Amino acid sequence: MSQAVFSLARILVVVLFCVSGAQKLMNPAGVVAAVSGKGLPYPQVLAYLTIAAELGLGLLIALGFYARAASVLLAVFTLATIVVFHNFWSMTGDAFRTNQIQAMKNLSIIGGLLMIAAAGPGRFALNRR
Repeated sequence: MSQAVFSLARILVVVLFCVSGAQKLMNPAGVVAAVSGKGLPYPQVLAYLTIAAELGLGLLIALGFYARAASVLLAVFTLATIVVFHNFWSMTGDAFRTNQIQAMKNLSIIGGLLMIAAAGPGRFALNRR
């Protein structure tokens, strides 16, 4: 029973990434605009890397295929989104509050991803790496 719950938890941690990545795949121009708005170099390349990270790594974790490595990479990606997109410490008012909540949510997700990296994907996985 605990292995089934663990596998369900592994999937639930990444649902957000899979849905978000699929939505971004349907509108890559919007992702390019968001990346450009932050002044980052190569916005088109970074937009497609974002889509690949969210959708690709999310699916790998959900399937339990190289879930440890994918979890570490997705945790690093998620930390980067806090620094670049949810940098509430440089904001005021509603933007501060909204982005602080988003940053804290991302920190919680990073915790879940690191647990997957430490424990592995569990019994119900395509592989146990």
